[in-house]
Amino acid sequence: MRLSRAMLFVKDLPRMTAFYRDRLGLQAIEETRLDDWVEFDAGGARFALHSIPAHLAAGIEISSPPIAREKNPVKLIFEVDDVEWERERLRGLGVPMIQRPWGASDGVDPEGNIFQISQSPSA
Repeated sequence: MRLSRAMLFVKDLPRMTAFYRDRLGLQAIEETRLDDWVEFDAGGARFALHSIPAHLAAGIEISSPPIAREKNPVKLIFEVDDVEWERERLRGLGVPMIQRPWGASDGVDPEGNIFQISQSPSA
């Protein structure tokens, strides 16, 4: 068994698509499925964003700037060649980043989901 894709439910699909495409640099490979789905190439796996149905999304409040959802049981982890360089690049683009003592860095997307960048084992 192998993980082939991960999916994140989102309130604002266009905003979240722009974040993961323009800030994290993921390449969208599918954006046409009923206007509620975007799928990215995530370096060997696929990462998808799926719109929360409107009747549910209406009850979800996202603060600006977003509050990091520390109690979310899932964290996306992206491998990079140079954590320091990538962290500073993302900070320069306005992405909140937190350096962790073990060398990785956590970031927060526009809806408060926490993602992590970590060093590639081969780097």
